[in-house]
Amino acid sequence: MKKKLTIPQFKELKAQGKKFRMVTAYDYTFASIVEKTPIEMILVGDSLGMVVLGYDSTVPVTMEDMLHHIKPVVRGARNTFVVGDMPFGSYNVSVSEAIRNANRIIQEGGADAVKLEGGSNVLDIVSEMVKGGIPVVGHIGLTPQTATQLGGFKVQGKDTEIARKLVEDALHLEQAGAFALVLECVVAPIAQLITEKVAIPTIGIGAGPACDAQVLVMQDLLGMYDKFTPKFVKQYAQLNGQIVEALNSYAQEVADGVFPGPEHTFGLNKDQLGRIY
Repeated sequence: MKKKLTIPQFKELKAQGKKFRMVTAYDYTFASIVEKTPIEMILVGDSLGMVVLGYDSTVPVTMEDMLHHIKPVVRGARNTFVVGDMPFGSYNVSVSEAIRNANRIIQEGGADAVKLEGGSNVLDIVSEMVKGGIPVVGHIGLTPQTATQLGGFKVQGKDTEIARKLVEDALHLEQAGAFALVLECVVAPIAQLITEKVAIPTIGIGAGPACDAQVLVMQDLLGMYDKFTPKFVKQYAQLNGQIVEALNSYAQEVADGVFPGPEHTFGLNKDQLGRIY
């Protein structure tokens, strides 16, 4: 039976040079499917804003949205480590509010840890969360909540100054107490350098193969989200087309009177029917 890993065990995997895996999930059904696999970690990401709620970005996602989706994921994946994303505006007003919201993700949502975006600007927040017993995953590189400030959804680390800051932010986040670090859309050599310099696991998404773990959005991985597919995504299935085909078949069979057939219908014998009217 699958057993949930602990934070020290994730760090030990890095020390042993063993990779681990992370995917997003936003509901009970997908979480329960992940539970049947060897994937060790689930991220309930604010990416749900785009792939579940239909927004154009992650910015409109609220704390209530996150809690609504974290809870069923936790129920569906009792033996998988669940990380809950802190949405835009939930941690950048004040340290006290950030801690209050992080506590909600752990206490109300049932997540094992929280994730928040940012480098030097969130060090105090991370430090205070960790002091308060809240496990934290950092997130640097392309940070979707503040992508506008970065010039859009662009690969990070090509510029020397930015690359240097990424390395410094990674080291500082580790010092602040983050137990893992997401590297998003970071050029592979810089992601490798960061992975080598920090003792905590790095989780790559568009950051090359040297990271200690990889994460993909479930809908991207399964070929379900057809609005946009990032270069770094490998689609392991093409479910969008298969689902459309299945729904078309259902629609046609209903129109033709083929479904429901006898095998999908509950009957009543004639004698009983006769006693009714």
